Amino acid sequence: MATIVMDRIGRVFISLQQIRQVPRMLTEAAPSMPGTMRDNEVPAYFRDHHVCTGYRPLNQNWRYYFLSLFQRHNETINIWTHLLAFLVLLVKLQQLVETVDFVGDPQSWPLLILILSSLSYTGFSVVAHTLGGKSELCHYVFFYLDYVGVAQYQYGSAIVHFYYAVDESFHKHVHGIFMPIASVLSCLSCLGCCFGKYCNHSQPTWVRKVFQVLPSAIAYMWNSSPVAMRLFSWSSASSDSAVLYHFGQVLFFLSCSFFFTVPLFERCFPGRCDFVGQSHQIFHVFLSCCTLCQIHASQLDYVGRRELYSRLHGSGEVALFAGLYGVTFVVCALISAFMMRKVKQVLDLKTKSK
Repeated sequence: MATIVMDRIGRVFISLQQIRQVPRMLTEAAPSMPGTMRDNEVPAYFRDHHVCTGYRPLNQNWRYYFLSLFQRHNETINIWTHLLAFLVLLVKLQQLVETVDFVGDPQSWPLLILILSSLSYTGFSVVAHTLGGKSELCHYVFFYLDYVGVAQYQYGSAIVHFYYAVDESFHKHVHGIFMPIASVLSCLSCLGCCFGKYCNHSQPTWVRKVFQVLPSAIAYMWNSSPVAMRLFSWSSASSDSAVLYHFGQVLFFLSCSFFFTVPLFERCFPGRCDFVGQSHQIFHVFLSCCTLCQIHASQLDYVGRRELYSRLHGSGEVALFAGLYGVTFVVCALISAFMMRKVKQVLDLKTKSK
């Protein structure tokens, strides 16, 4: 017995020694990682209002930006909030795969689309915040990719809300038009975000915000209308266990929308939120919580409302909606590529004029 205990203690000690070597290994991997810079040392398009320090230098090698995951700078929390959310979503997908037959049960495809679209927006966000600081061209490329992921998540939200959460009284009014409109709104949201970012060159910040927020707000109101109608008709006497999570996702989304639009803490405490406390970081956290509530609510609806949604939706509808998801992705990718071409033209003109 004593031998077993000593053996386990020895293994723990070795593991702790290995963990203690991680900082040294990172230092050896990047022995000359440059420090961060002030806002007046980087181009204007990289600056965030009221964030004064912590900017990574431009035009470093790719390894630097990957290793900056472990460096203290003003994007560190933005990266890790969505990286952790991405990992949690992977675990959730693994759990669902063990209990849900995604291959043999087409009724489960909306739930799968929600999970995949959630992984896409969190994963693309991590890439954008990690690598978008390398150059102005990389900044646009990776954030346009991020906007494609956001549009896919909007469509994923729409399909689970319409397929699982909708009530019969609302379904009869929007049947046949809900998902096509959701697809169009997702594409318009992607276009608005890309164009708003493009306006960085010639328009004030509020113009960019309008193009980014307005289409997304319209898409959210449409995509969430089945949930809103269900919550309005909910009674405390009901035994609907998913309603609590639907309330949660709505509250989290409204909270994250506020922090995306209003840089509250940076404005109140300029220069003191350079590392932690930025509104965009809080936006990431609330949006991740919204997504997790949404997935859990959809899972409960998938199990508990099967009789209702099987009756409301035709046998071929779910395949049509899945195909429309692919179409939406392709259109958003084309929009992003088109806007990227316009950005490249502007950057080329700037280079020639120097």
